Amino acid sequence: MSVFLDCLLTSHTEGAVTEYTDVVFAKVGGHSLMLDIFLPESTSNTDGLTKKPQLLMWIHGGGWRSGSRKRVPLKTLTEHGYAVASISYRLTDVDVFPAQIHDCKAAVRWLRANADRYGYDATKIFVGGSSAGGHLALLLGVSAGVDDLEGKVGGNLDQSSAVQAVVDFFGPSDFELRGKTQPEIAYSEKAGSFALLGGLKSGKITPEAERFASPATYVTKNAPPLLIFHGSNDKRVLIDQSKRMETLYNQLGLSGRLVIVQDAGHGGPKFFTPERIKVVLDFFDRQLQR
Repeated sequence: MSVFLDCLLTSHTEGAVTEYTDVVFAKVGGHSLMLDIFLPESTSNTDGLTKKPQLLMWIHGGGWRSGSRKRVPLKTLTEHGYAVASISYRLTDVDVFPAQIHDCKAAVRWLRANADRYGYDATKIFVGGSSAGGHLALLLGVSAGVDDLEGKVGGNLDQSSAVQAVVDFFGPSDFELRGKTQPEIAYSEKAGSFALLGGLKSGKITPEAERFASPATYVTKNAPPLLIFHGSNDKRVLIDQSKRMETLYNQLGLSGRLVIVQDAGHGGPKFFTPERIKVVLDFFDRQLQR
């Protein structure tokens, strides 16, 4: 075991995968934000030199109020030569938006600053997430350069928080739209998004808060390539949320694709079959060739 950045790292090998767990990437408000890193078996270039793996950062779901970075459905990408980092972020019982996106951006900056230390390639960082994590992955993708969403959590401010591709699994993208199509969920005090947007503190959600936290607000011609998976029977986050992002991307001539998973609801094994994983791999591989 080694000590890095005053944090005791635990590393072990599972098969051909090296794991670094419970690594602290930032401390904020008395809370330690941690991530886990999974490195694939070393591979070589055609010239025989060791090839550093590309990195996917995974953001867990759970309605912004629960969930765990220990659930990493795309960890299987390590079998195909990718490194995977799964992060934690402040949940809504600790703080409201924009704390969550500040933490995600802090994680990207930390991962760039520590790439050589762990042995992955951070030139291009890909991000993925499901449900609430999908929302944060989308927002991370489209908000590069938006100062109010950057924050200063964790330091490493000399590093970029931009990501180069996004894969979103059924995450909400437009809270104003959701308020129109799913008001019974959007404005319920039991809803995770109600707490996220400050509703529990003020008793209501404002249009300004909805727009501030919506990935749809920030889509520009500079947005990175996007791949979305959404279930045709999702009743928790309607598919119009993903169609909204697809439309915005199409209007700007960007690379954005929506894969509708037939007869799937909000989550489940249908999203992570070998066939779906291959779609993700093909998408990421294309970005490496750009």
